[in-house]
Amino acid sequence: MASYIGNTQKDVQDMLKVIGVKSIDDLFQDIKPRHASQSFDLPAGKSEFEVVECFRRLASQNAAHLIPFIGGGYYDHYIPAAVDAIISRAEFYTAYTPYQPECSQGTLQALYEFQSSICTLTGMEVANASLYDGGTALYEAAMMALRLTNRKKVLLDGGVSPIYRKILKSYTGNLHYEFQETSVAHGQSHRQEMEELLDENTAAVILQNPNFFGAIDDHSDIIKKAHELGVLAIESVYPIALGLIKTPGEMGADIVTGEGQSLGLPLNFGGPYLGFMATRKEFIRKMPGRIVGQTVDQEGRRCFVNTLQAREQHIRREKATSNICTNMSLCALQAVIYMSLLGKEGFKELAQLNLDKAEFARRMMERIKGVEVIRSSQTFNEFTVRLSKDASGVVEAMIGKGFAAGFPLGRYYKGMDNYMIVAVTEKRTKEEILRYVESLDEVLNKSNHCSSNRKEHVAS
Repeated sequence: MASYIGNTQKDVQDMLKVIGVKSIDDLFQDIKPRHASQSFDLPAGKSEFEVVECFRRLASQNAAHLIPFIGGGYYDHYIPAAVDAIISRAEFYTAYTPYQPECSQGTLQALYEFQSSICTLTGMEVANASLYDGGTALYEAAMMALRLTNRKKVLLDGGVSPIYRKILKSYTGNLHYEFQETSVAHGQSHRQEMEELLDENTAAVILQNPNFFGAIDDHSDIIKKAHELGVLAIESVYPIALGLIKTPGEMGADIVTGEGQSLGLPLNFGGPYLGFMATRKEFIRKMPGRIVGQTVDQEGRRCFVNTLQAREQHIRREKATSNICTNMSLCALQAVIYMSLLGKEGFKELAQLNLDKAEFARRMMERIKGVEVIRSSQTFNEFTVRLSKDASGVVEAMIGKGFAAGFPLGRYYKGMDNYMIVAVTEKRTKEEILRYVESLDEVLNKSNHCSSNRKEHVAS
């Protein structure tokens, strides 16, 4: 039988002796045979070679050949090889939860640097040590605002990711809170609707920049109006865009959240990802999750500890600051390594490269018959197009040409079946963009030409 754990028979016997049993079977003696047969009816073991081949065959079924132009909150960014090399170092192999600082200085310092980087990126005063993902981080921010204001209503901008909006409503489905949504005007937040719905019963207004359609917006005016009514402003952000655009802190936001996948994490078919949250210092005790702080030990040496750790959720039930209580430490470590490798200027250059390549793609796509690029608002590296055909069908046809063409909006927005979001990152080359444009032109127009030619031939 192949062995995957490097323990000798003597090692096994020594461990069994320590815990006071004679055999491994004795560990499971309390499980009745009828339950054991149901729970442990596993196939026969395989050798290492057989397992590797099995996974290789499964992996070959993935569409790894597709060139992605799809975004919607998760992006195909380049990850420097140094990221994987550094996170694999033994210094970071510490316990999941660093309750004992004397044993966890490496992890604690890494999380402290992560928090500092998020504060710098967002323009906020404090950040926690990470959350589960971008969607649940936004939910946590909404709950935090509800606790801070003791109000029951949340105003939700229509440009916020429909995935995030679904998460918000799912997590609060059994709670007595009211969510009101505003529409999008010319790709941006609808000021008039916002002003009409903001009132003294509103706990928070939730905004996104760039929004789900790719539009960039300066929400300073909305946030100012919200503050006049005692309403907190929550901003969901795409971190790479913050290399160029106005930060939430500069706009006056109270709580900032986002998905950290673009900060050095691979797409990985949906995770694990990383949620981040930052806020103002005055709200720090209402912020969920763990916060790592810097201090000195008895000998005056710099060290790190869990300054605030809201672990009371184990006993406070519905009064807890969070019921998710997951800190994505390894993902946060990847993110801070990625940001450190880029540095301030490198981050700006990365953002500019994304913007420039997306603008090039937009100009090329405007030349295609049957494509209308929506230019009512400035965008970053993601933009909306209206096609002459159903977007879902176009996406399916483009797969056959080697492209994940974009995100069809009809899936989430009624009446937008012909609309699609296209994302362009720094990884997309000029050649790939031109091939994409040529393929899209063929899908939209060449089939029509062929059909017309066939009809003319039959008529003659």
